[in-house]
Amino acid sequence: MTQSLEIEFKNLLTELEYEKIKSHFNLNDSMFFQQENHYFDTTNFTLKHNHSALRIRKKGDYFELTLKQPVPEGLLETNQVLAEFEAKAALEQNVLPKGQITDLLSKMDINPDQIQFFGTLTTKRTEWEYKDGLLVLDFSSYLNTNDYELEYEVINREIGYETFIELLSTLQIPIRKTDNKIMRFYLQKYQQLSLKPSTLEDLD
Repeated sequence: MTQSLEIEFKNLLTELEYEKIKSHFNLNDSMFFQQENHYFDTTNFTLKHNHSALRIRKKGDYFELTLKQPVPEGLLETNQVLAEFEAKAALEQNVLPKGQITDLLSKMDINPDQIQFFGTLTTKRTEWEYKDGLLVLDFSSYLNTNDYELEYEVINREIGYETFIELLSTLQIPIRKTDNKIMRFYLQKYQQLSLKPSTLEDLD
């Protein structure tokens, strides 16, 4: 089990802007890898109401369970490596492996037995070092929709923000309010379920 602080900036892109970034940084398709994010919550979206998120990420034969919780500086990530049989039990039977993450869920007054698999977001990603951070370019597919996104992962929030905004300006890409992937996933899912807008009030 590991924990880390996540500070990152995001900006949604058009397809043309996505291709512009690939050209600007000389990125080719061989530099991209695929990962799957499998998202979980209770039927009442308790995690989202707590501004938290739970996922299993699959990269090749590697599986990792991650709980994201808000802290003043950003998001606290708690990561737990899973064996394939543990990941399958979570995805196919809604059974989470016992450990630090189920303990944290219990401390949030969330019964781990009530956690359910909600769906998958598949991302083709490449990442590279840029100044004092890590740039990440994503093409994501989920629930019959696609989107493009540039992320910048940093240690220092203030310096990182200035660097990211400067890069967007250089590339002539507008700054866009961008929800994280799990929020975009849920917004799309709510539309498919025809849920009322009030359902989303606390899910930011």
